Parts: sequence; C-alpha cells; structure tokens
Amino acid sequence: MPRTTGLLTRIVLPLALGGAVMAILVGCVPSPVPTATPEPTVSSSATPAAPTINLDGTAAQNQAYFDQVNEDLIAAGGDLGGRPFIDNLVKAGFPKVAMEVTPDRTSVNLAADNIVFSVRLGDTCLIGQYGNTGYSSTVQKLLVTGRCLVGITRTIDW
Repeated sequence: MPRTTGLLTRIVLPLALGGAVMAILVGCVPSPVPTATPEPTVSSSATPAAPTINLDGTAAQNQAYFDQVNEDLIAAGGDLGGRPFIDNLVKAGFPKVAMEVTPDRTSVNLAADNIVFSVRLGDTCLIGQYGNTGYSSTVQKLLVTGRCLVGITRTIDW
C-alpha cells in the first residue's frame, strides 16, 4: 500500500488540485455581456450638388466639372477622338479658344493610343487624357510658352 499512497500523493493529488484551481479561476473570468448593436442612422444631409463651371476660377476649381463632362462623354461611347472631346467641352461651356488637343491619328493614319486635351484658365491648365489606359486628368501651371501642352497639337479650326 505504501506504493499506492506515494503514487496518489505524487500524481493524482497535484492533478486534482490543479483541476480545482482551474475551476476557481474560470469562475473569476467575467462572462461576456451582450452589447446592443447601434442602429444605423440615416443622414439628413442633402446630396452634394453637381459640379459647375466657373470660368473666372482656376483649373483646380473647375477640375470636378471638367472630369464629369469628360466621363459622361466616355460613358456614352461612340467616337472618342480629339474632336468629340473638344466639342463636348465647348458644349459644356469651356471656351474653344482656350483649348488644345493632340492628334488622334498617328503618322501612318492609325488611331492614336491616347489623346491629350486641355483648357487654359488664367495661368492654370486643365489637362485630360483618354486612351488605352482609361481617363485621367491633372491641373498644371501654364507653360512659359503660354500653352498647356508640350509638343505637336492639332489645330482646332472647326
């Protein structure tokens, strides 16, 4: 029997005590309290106004309107060469005399991968690009040449 008692004292008793301590500690852990999920609130703010043109403003002040006009043209599809972009910008209120556009045909008469077009507003420029990489725009300062675009541009004579 002494052998059984030694086994009981060395193995079983520590296990039993460890289990009792664990049970006590589990009772000390706070149980999660359910929290109410906040109900989503409906904002009463009005929808943002559509961008508008401000010909007395800077290119930065008109970029949202410029982008909206160009993105609407792209979404409508059809011929998306230089002339349709220029004509659409004129229809939207930008002055044709302040515009530049790159050729939309290559020297071997293929469609250009990208066209670039611009509108000068004071000493700033709205520059848009459309083509195989999609649409993008930027605002830049007027070049020292008095132009917005570098390189060869197409004469806007229509």
